[in-house]
Amino acid sequence: MSINLKKGGSINLTKANPKLSKIYIGLGWELMTQSLDLDASMFVLGANGKLLSEQHFIFYNNLRTPDGGIAHQGDNRTGVGEGDDELILANLKQIQPEAQEVLVYVTVHEATARAHNFGKLKDAYIRIVDVEKKEEIAVYDLDADASYATEVLFGKLRRSDAANWEFVAIGEGSNVGIQGLVDRYV
Repeated sequence: MSINLKKGGSINLTKANPKLSKIYIGLGWELMTQSLDLDASMFVLGANGKLLSEQHFIFYNNLRTPDGGIAHQGDNRTGVGEGDDELILANLKQIQPEAQEVLVYVTVHEATARAHNFGKLKDAYIRIVDVEKKEEIAVYDLDADASYATEVLFGKLRRSDAANWEFVAIGEGSNVGIQGLVDRYV
């Protein structure tokens, strides 16, 4: 049974299912008017809140972490169609122990140049699915709070101890651009 999270809500992914190892993170949205190119990006952070290395910034030009624990499944440039628009696979047991958080952002490609933002979307969500059971664990539907934003932190995976992970729904928007995000976590 899937849990519907609210902004700021969290779920311990491994407490109820200690054998859970492989999940996918599905990101989806519907376009209201014109086509937008949205990009999912992940920042794998250590205890200091910074990237473990440059290779721990996962996006369409760097699809996997060095340990193979997180793998982006590629860029969907149109967002057309039903279901998840971009997918990230995560093997929770394979993610290196130094990793404390995995931030999941979605950014509007060339937002400033094209005057695009999240206000041109509807029905944006992030969901967590157990790969082996093929069951949705949790879903978070973004509200309209971030309609002004050019990038949104949809949520994060957070290590609660050596063997346990939780998912936190965030839905926090900003307008710093992808380079601004990279600068924040370097």
